[in-house]
Amino acid sequence: MTQIRHKTLHNPIPVAGFQIRTTNAEELSGGGKIEQLWHRFFVENLAAQIPYRSSEDLYAVYSNYESDENGAYNYLLGSPVTSIDNLPAGVSYAAISTGDYAVVTTEKGSVKQVMQSAWRSIWSLPPAELGGKRSFLTDYEIYDKRAADPADAVVEIHLGLEPAPEQL
Repeated sequence: MTQIRHKTLHNPIPVAGFQIRTTNAEELSGGGKIEQLWHRFFVENLAAQIPYRSSEDLYAVYSNYESDENGAYNYLLGSPVTSIDNLPAGVSYAAISTGDYAVVTTEKGSVKQVMQSAWRSIWSLPPAELGGKRSFLTDYEIYDKRAADPADAVVEIHLGLEPAPEQL
């Protein structure tokens, strides 16, 4: 990982796209669904089915955590949108929650390798290094122009943090 910075999200971000439910154990076993979803997203040009896109960037939103990194969660691959009204069949949405986030910027390289490396590092980081304890409400990744070449990409991972005691 190259750096960790912090940001506060004051307004939720609606993201529409295609969603699966998975676990990290499934993904690490080689039988995961995330890679299949990415493949389908590009082969079937699923981005074209998402109405009201407000950005060309792709977002991967982790939500509805069963517990922590060891439990099941929803993974939605899509784009930020200006509206979630009248989404076509098969298109789901998730709202990226307001609050504090640790922002991890990956090294540059193959998307698959930099993401696996970054998440392994994140799972081993103590809360003090992240800037707080993870909330496991909403996390998200941004695949912007820096990730246009999957062989030479940089991705931002935003990790939801629990409010600091003085904010409660």
